[in-house]
Amino acid sequence: MRPDGVSQRPARAVILCLLVLLAVAAVASLGMGRYDIPFARVVAILIAPISAPEVAVMPTEANVVFTVRMPRILLAILTGAGLALSGAALQGVFRNPLVGPQVVGVSSGAAFGGTLAILLSLPRYGLLASSFAFGLSALVLVYALNGIVARRNILALVLAGVVVTGFFGALVSLLQYLADTEDKLPAMVFWLLGSFATANQDKLLLVAAPVIVGSVLLLGLRWRINLLSMGDEDARTLGVNVEPLRWLVLVLVSCVVAAQVAVSGIIGWVGLVVPHIARMLVGPDHRLMMPASLILGALYLLVIDTVARTATSTEIPLGILTALIGTPVFALVLRQTQRGAHGL
Repeated sequence: MRPDGVSQRPARAVILCLLVLLAVAAVASLGMGRYDIPFARVVAILIAPISAPEVAVMPTEANVVFTVRMPRILLAILTGAGLALSGAALQGVFRNPLVGPQVVGVSSGAAFGGTLAILLSLPRYGLLASSFAFGLSALVLVYALNGIVARRNILALVLAGVVVTGFFGALVSLLQYLADTEDKLPAMVFWLLGSFATANQDKLLLVAAPVIVGSVLLLGLRWRINLLSMGDEDARTLGVNVEPLRWLVLVLVSCVVAAQVAVSGIIGWVGLVVPHIARMLVGPDHRLMMPASLILGALYLLVIDTVARTATSTEIPLGILTALIGTPVFALVLRQTQRGAHGL
């Protein structure tokens, strides 16, 4: 039984359905683009190394599926899953459905770190390290401001996040002002808009380790996050060492978000929107809500990316699409929270 008294079976069935839907969407996405490939043909191409299809796979088809689209789709799945899981973990730790990686400033801090790395011409791993360092710094600042203002105020964390986001946003603007307009500035602007257009095997490998390790550890902590969502005093009564656990979650979230920002720029609102939807589907129990958020986040960003690269002749930046969808959902969450209708 979940904490709200509802059986886990329907929730587990929802998670299973989301997994199947994600698999189908991924295969369908492999066939969508300027070079369209039918769904059945994509399946035949994927299983060709194991079982040769009746019609031989053309080199062009194999190149499109395995070299061009596969890294991009896997990157979208990994980053969507990581961002959504990070948002779910933050919402549980801070007991606030308005919290997400972008809202609490970690995305803006990581964006500043990445922009600084571009300005200094650091290599990819330097970009990742810089994004992680400043993403964690932003989260620490938000956490400190939240404690100073009013930790029990449900909007205090959001307000602290607004302050820190504005600060790092100003620093990003300063770096753009100082950047070379012929080389560095266009790279910064394109990177900040968020896109998987430059996805390749190297970027996939760069993001895979921190996202997979961070996500596995966060999932392993989901029952403890469940206890934290009950409140610090109740968690301590049940034997949870609250502060170290909270800092561990913050570091893992920063690691996941920094890896995403390093390879694809800022992709906002995923960590806010998806956990809210997952909570409506499977309930507030983090043992089920966090896995559901992970799968739903992967599916959500995969669909958004497919629309971004196929809707028009020129690719639409992901940050634009996720913001267009995320901002009205954020307004809905805010309204429900003010009415006291949304529980964690």
